[in-house]
Amino acid sequence: MRIYDIIAKKRDGFDLSDEEIAFFVCELTKGNIKDYQATALLMAIYIRGMSDREMITLTKEMAISGDTLDLSELGITADKHSTGGVGDKTTLVVTPIVASLGINVAKMSGRGLGHTGGTVDKLESIDGFKVSLTPEEFISQVKKVGIAVVGQSGQLAPADKIIYSLRDATATVGSVPLIASSIMSKKLAAGSKTIVLDVKYGSGAFMKTTEAAEDLSRKMVDIGKAAGRNMAAVISDMDTPLGRNIGNALEIKEAIDTLKGNGPDDLKEVCLTLAANIIALSLGTDQESARKQAEAALESGKAYEKFREFISAQGGNIEVIDNTDLLPKAEIVYDVLAPNSGYITNMQAETIGSASVVLGAGREKKDDIIDYSAGIVLYKKTGDKIAKGEKIAEFHLNDKCRLPQAEKMFLSAVTISDKAPEKQNLIYKVIR
Repeated sequence: MRIYDIIAKKRDGFDLSDEEIAFFVCELTKGNIKDYQATALLMAIYIRGMSDREMITLTKEMAISGDTLDLSELGITADKHSTGGVGDKTTLVVTPIVASLGINVAKMSGRGLGHTGGTVDKLESIDGFKVSLTPEEFISQVKKVGIAVVGQSGQLAPADKIIYSLRDATATVGSVPLIASSIMSKKLAAGSKTIVLDVKYGSGAFMKTTEAAEDLSRKMVDIGKAAGRNMAAVISDMDTPLGRNIGNALEIKEAIDTLKGNGPDDLKEVCLTLAANIIALSLGTDQESARKQAEAALESGKAYEKFREFISAQGGNIEVIDNTDLLPKAEIVYDVLAPNSGYITNMQAETIGSASVVLGAGREKKDDIIDYSAGIVLYKKTGDKIAKGEKIAEFHLNDKCRLPQAEKMFLSAVTISDKAPEKQNLIYKVIR
């Protein structure tokens, strides 16, 4: 079998066999396929697409290209994945909710890149928190506490790491089959029985329309079902940042506020919807009962206590959780004022996320250093009425030279009009 023939076959619009896909993934992982050959095949897939069978086979082969976790000894296990957004701190709220109900969460999370934040970066803003555990420590902590969240292992789906780097450099990131297989190969390798996906759409998401988000969701749910997993995908709006805080320590604070019952309504609603789907799939209950269990865990303080237990077990300073004033704080706090009066009709989440990166809260390149204290607090959001000169947001930063560019970028993302906008549904659809 030759990679040349596989490239030509897909280039001409034919489906690849399971054996051809397995050959490609195996030989690529071994280093026997040149980057230019792999890139040629990825471009052919981008243009020609893949059948459901091809996509499922590609995902399975990528999942077994490196280490896989066997979580069978943990009993009921669940994982949650977001396709990325601005102000998305749902993992920090959802995992303690479901863990407090006896559902074990053994989760590997990523770092932020570009306008989207990463759960691992947020957790690292807590003094002492360890994002790296040995496999034995990882399993032991889940057994003891019910939650472990670590950075992604370099040996977990290594074929995906190679393919993703090539896609990122060759304008083939936007292929739905390649996106679906990338996400799901890591989720399958991570071993959880239940997987709930939070698929974002809108200006701050990779999928800009509900149609694109639904197409991706259905493909990922089908892949998971074919692999014997309990699956659901919650399609949610990311046209406006989620919650009010953007930036690592700021988002930890907002997550803690939410676990204490004081968080913003939009964040709480997305978290409860995700948690309810995990509970229903894991415990075999109906959606209404699952929602009530999630609400009770939040309102009773059980979820907050589970979060404290999780942070402490993974080395984090528990005093920071009880007193969020101990989180990293920026030296400069700057008020951004509304340029005119009216209703906020649009907030481009991607541009606002990029403004937070300019302030120091994110990275453009993987080796960039993050300022954990930097970020944005929104005082007004889409649909709110605002007067000229009223505070619309608050910038947190340590380098005043970053301020002019960030403010210009932020204000360009905000549209203020005379007429109030129509209210948009936060949850578009749930695919199970």
